[in-house]
Parts: sequence; structure tokens; C-alpha cells
Amino acid sequence: MRRKLILLAKVQDEAGHGQYLYHAAETLGATREEMLDALLSGKAKYSSIFNYHTLTWADNGAIGWLVDGAAILNQTMLARCSYGPYSRAMVRICMEENFHRKQGQEMIILYSQGTPKQRAMVQDAITRWWWPTLMMFGPHDKDSPNSGVLIRWGIKTRTNDELRQDFINQLAPDLQACGVQILDPELRYDEASGNWLHGDINWDEFWAVIKGNGPANAERMAARRKAHEDGLWVREAAVAYAEKQKQVQ
Repeated sequence: MRRKLILLAKVQDEAGHGQYLYHAAETLGATREEMLDALLSGKAKYSSIFNYHTLTWADNGAIGWLVDGAAILNQTMLARCSYGPYSRAMVRICMEENFHRKQGQEMIILYSQGTPKQRAMVQDAITRWWWPTLMMFGPHDKDSPNSGVLIRWGIKTRTNDELRQDFINQLAPDLQACGVQILDPELRYDEASGNWLHGDINWDEFWAVIKGNGPANAERMAARRKAHEDGLWVREAAVAYAEKQKQVQ
């Protein structure tokens, strides 16, 4: 029961984050309907990380510590951006995401000290989520088509590679302290730069996911379209009710 409540709370929280961002986008003139149509048609893009499967309970910890931790680095930067509605939304989102990150970190620490089965489950989860999390920061700066414009307009204040390096510097020693291996043979600490250096990222996988050919792209979008279709009667009822109240007034 406790696990179900935790998952329900996370889903509810993430739905709230979506509401913040939809409202911020609406201040620029885009309607909710237009944004949903763009998502359902495949025109709009969403985070690549949402197209990977969760296989075990340890994935909840890995997602919390790695994925939400990476998101916080991105969003803390965006909370200081030049556009007020977006900035204010990010401040609230960061506060809530930090709870998810701490919860995930606690889960990984506890499981990494548990039974052999639990330790193996944690190792498997970190192995599967490490590289997709690094991809979350986007392409290398030299290959990023949008970073230059976003930085010039003050939407982003730091580059993809800078944020990715900060993430690795934070997570690599912490995961190793838990006895978890990061399966990157080139990962090492460089005393001269003070950074953890890493191996090549599989950008072919990243672009495949971005283009809709990832492990769970099709099923996630199918589920989203079905939910939209199944909820049609609710939207129609809400419109009819609003019209009726208008007539009464």
C-alpha cells in the first residue's frame, strides 16, 4: 500500500508540473488544445527519458536520484531565465523535484546495502538508466541546434555539456560510495580539471528516441492518445455545463 501511495503521489506531482508549464506556454498565445494536438500528432517533442521501460522497484530509486537529479540541474538554470512565467513555474517545480531526488537517493542507498538480490536489482537499474540520463541534457554543444539561440535570449544560462559535467561530478563518486558500478570503462577522475571524464554517448540511440523510434515511444503515445479519446465525454460535458451556466446567468 505504501508503495502504491508513493507512486500515486509522484504521478500527481508530475501532472502538476505539466499544468505549470502549459500555463506558462499559454501566456505566449498557444492554446491548450493546440499544444495537445501537437503532442498527439507527433509534431511536439517530449523528454527522451520518458521512452524507456521501468522493470523493477529499484527503477523508482534510479529515476528519482538520476533522472530527477538531472532535471533539477536543468530546471534550476531555467528558474533564472529571462521569461517570468517560465521562471516562476520552474522555481515551484524545482522545489517539488528535490523531494523526488532525495527519495530516490534514499532508496538506492538502502537497497545497495540490502540483500544480494536487492543489490543486484539496484546495479541493474543504474546500469540501464545511466546513459539515458546523460542523454537528457541534450546533444554536445557543438551539435545542439537550439542552445545558441536559447542562451542568446537568456532562456538558458548554461550549456548542455556544462550541466552534464556537473551531473557526472556529483553522481559518480556518490554511486561508487554505495558500491554501485557505472559501466563506463572510460570513466575516471581527472585531477587537473577536477572533473570526472566519461566515455562516448550513443547519440544514435538518442536521435532514434527523439524521432519516435525508442524502446517505448509507440506504446507511450498510444496510451496517451487512448486516454485523450476516452476522456472526450468529460470535455464535452464540461463545455455543455459551462454553456448551461452561462445561459442561467
